[in-house]
Amino acid sequence: MATLNAIGESTRLRILALCGRAELTVSELQQVLSQSQPRISRHLRILSEAGLLNRRREGAWTYYRLRHSGEQAEIAREIIVRLPGDDPVVKGDLDRLGQVKETRRLAAEQYFRANAARWDEIRALHADVALIERRLLELVPAGTGARLVDIGTGTGRILQIFAPRIGYGLGIDLSHEMLTVARVNLDDPAFANCEVQQGDMYRLPCRDAKFDIAIVNMVLHYAEHPGEVIEEAARVLRPGGRLVVVDFAPHENVALREEHAHRWAGFSDATIAGYFASAGMEPPDGEAIAEGRLTVSIWSAERAASVTALAHTGATG
Repeated sequence: MATLNAIGESTRLRILALCGRAELTVSELQQVLSQSQPRISRHLRILSEAGLLNRRREGAWTYYRLRHSGEQAEIAREIIVRLPGDDPVVKGDLDRLGQVKETRRLAAEQYFRANAARWDEIRALHADVALIERRLLELVPAGTGARLVDIGTGTGRILQIFAPRIGYGLGIDLSHEMLTVARVNLDDPAFANCEVQQGDMYRLPCRDAKFDIAIVNMVLHYAEHPGEVIEEAARVLRPGGRLVVVDFAPHENVALREEHAHRWAGFSDATIAGYFASAGMEPPDGEAIAEGRLTVSIWSAERAASVTALAHTGATG
């Protein structure tokens, strides 16, 4: 009854329909609905307390999105899909939502233009990204319904390529700017099972043993304490869950450290094996892809079934 009471008000129904299509802030909902911030915040509180919306804090922003799963979310989705597309109010909301998304897209493009040269320079040093992605996809059979967390998600590319194979995907990144890019890239019904959230790779906003797959893709070389990143990734994996790390093999390119803020000049198989062992992972399998000036390695292993994760009171993840 609480669910239907929450939905049974016109503005809240409009909010649900919008949050079912995008993750939105209060100010963005204001732009669409042309209502005051206090009124929208009150409606959002009611919908969140009824278990219909997820609420995520990200710096000065708070994002709201329709819950991915649960009985309340299923009821809401059933109602939303029945809203008539030719209704003037629905059509007006969707038109204004399109304007909000266009503003995001322009912001993402501006950020990319400012940083494209840096990324292009790094990509030119190593193997074709498409080849690396094909290798990653081989580790996860299609149709598994797995829960995946992408640590240091960046542009959300890992979520994009895995979305058809998994049940749910969560991307974590500390950068609000990168999350803006990721949200634009994931703004498609094909990626409705994926979302992103701001978080620290040393303290993921996720409960213990909630994921089947954890991916750390070209992130570890930025970490001050790589072993702690691996331990945290292992914590959120269920026993038997798989951790995949992609990063540079040892190299001597000092420019990456001096000009691109790399903390580590790659990792040896032995170093990664030590990190995995300390985190309660099985010994990793490693594959070196040496098709560029720098070698990229992919390490993968399952979390040992006998390891008990440390207690952690993070978000739901």
